[in-house]
Amino acid sequence: MLIDVAELQARLTGSDAPVVLDVRWVLGDPHGAEHYRAGHIPGAVYVDLETELAGPARPGTGTGRHPLPDLAKFQDDVRRWGVTRRGGVVVYDNTGGLAAARAWWLLRWAGIPDVRILDGGLAAWLAAGHPQATGDAPSRPAGDVVLRPGQLPTLNADQAADLPRTGTLVDARAGERYRGEVEPVDPRAGHIPGAVSLPTAANLDGGRFLATAALRERFAGLRGPVGVYCGSGVTAAHEIAALAIAGIDAALYPGSWSEWSSDPGRPAGTGTGTGSGTS
Repeated sequence: MLIDVAELQARLTGSDAPVVLDVRWVLGDPHGAEHYRAGHIPGAVYVDLETELAGPARPGTGTGRHPLPDLAKFQDDVRRWGVTRRGGVVVYDNTGGLAAARAWWLLRWAGIPDVRILDGGLAAWLAAGHPQATGDAPSRPAGDVVLRPGQLPTLNADQAADLPRTGTLVDARAGERYRGEVEPVDPRAGHIPGAVSLPTAANLDGGRFLATAALRERFAGLRGPVGVYCGSGVTAAHEIAALAIAGIDAALYPGSWSEWSSDPGRPAGTGTGTGSGTS
């Protein structure tokens, strides 16, 4: 799931250089492309999460804020980034992988096997003394990848509702959103009844993923099968990456709370619910 700066630097100077994708995105900050132009890993291609890693949000349709993209458009985008049938991909951001993990999950879901998250992101690259490039993305030959969607498991709303009966449904949002104390974005506050709270931010220490042993300890209390949701299916992908590092497979509920809470017929839990999981 991960690659460190030293390995990435070595691969970039070798014959098997991966395509590097800059996926800087933070909720409420629409300036990811500007951050990219101000400084990025040399050769990296900027990817816009809102328009390239998600389909258009359609309020009132129950699809959530970041639905999965149209496959034909996504394949065109992936080829434009230069991804080939034989090459690997490395994704990064500057927020501990919280945005880049969406690209990691989506590319893996679409059938690209060699996708890694740069542990520590741009900050780790700069801390190691490596240079930045500025300006727009470099031109590169188009890729020839053929996407095969469905290679990672997903849940719909009904499956997410049923999962706590047979396994574990994880809410990856901040604890105060899970408890229903605040809701800055979506129609209602609270959580899917039966879900446990395991905020994604606790997967990180200083912007890097926790060690494998620490992640295994964090998730030791989960019983399978496991599903994960967040606000709109972005940071939940980070939780799925952390679970995979710990040796646990998990399904993503792409619509997440933004889809669930937009349906007035779906119940909302508040407070600590069934528990806060292991932290």
